[in-house]
Amino acid sequence: MNPARLAATTLLLVATTAAAEPIDHRFRGYAYDLKTGAYRYTEVHRQKLDGFRWIDGEIDYFDPAGKKIASKTLDLRKDPQIPLMKLEIFKEGYVEAITDVQADRYTVLKTADGKTKTKVIMKTPGMGADSGFHSAIVANFDRLQKGETLRFDFGVAGQLDSYSFRCKKVADTVFDGKPAITLAIEPDSLLRLFVDRLDLTYEVKTRYLLEYRGVSNMHDEKTGKAFNVRIIYTDQPPKDAPANLPPLQ
Repeated sequence: MNPARLAATTLLLVATTAAAEPIDHRFRGYAYDLKTGAYRYTEVHRQKLDGFRWIDGEIDYFDPAGKKIASKTLDLRKDPQIPLMKLEIFKEGYVEAITDVQADRYTVLKTADGKTKTKVIMKTPGMGADSGFHSAIVANFDRLQKGETLRFDFGVAGQLDSYSFRCKKVADTVFDGKPAITLAIEPDSLLRLFVDRLDLTYEVKTRYLLEYRGVSNMHDEKTGKAFNVRIIYTDQPPKDAPANLPPLQ
């Protein structure tokens, strides 16, 4: 082979290999009460990404004083939209999890008030569960951006059940100077009359989540109910964010 061509081929192979290496994407989310605007908690994320595909990750949650109050682990190797996962809220002794993922089913678990319950849920085509809804959105991003409606069943570990949902684009927008789209997710049934929809804003270029509005997986200690929150995923922390959070490495 011509030496120049060999060198070019070698460089191409190196570049291709480097581009294919999974990366650790680290970022924070800052959660505010959707009604009052009160600062509720901070999320510290680590996602391992292979291109747009989410492989595994960790989320730590910190209260307004910077104390760690909960943690979550996720592994999406078996199913890109239904992760093995475990969320633990320390003070409450609360746990919700997906403990087993098979080709046709998965098992959800919930521990609350000292009692543990499990349930096996059968998969349906395109189904997502827990944070796997993010993977479903990313995988169908081009369709959603064109205005198509995505319908899928969605498993909620904390409810030990699954529900039919639909997702569609409701706006083109700009967030922190970045071109973005806003998506609405709501039950694809009469349940939407009783359940508030989720609004999610995604950057078009990276398909990163920039803002989330809706029900939280963190609970109000006074009522025991889940917060309704606005979470912003920004490069610069807001002024009321705790100063003693662990660094993003």
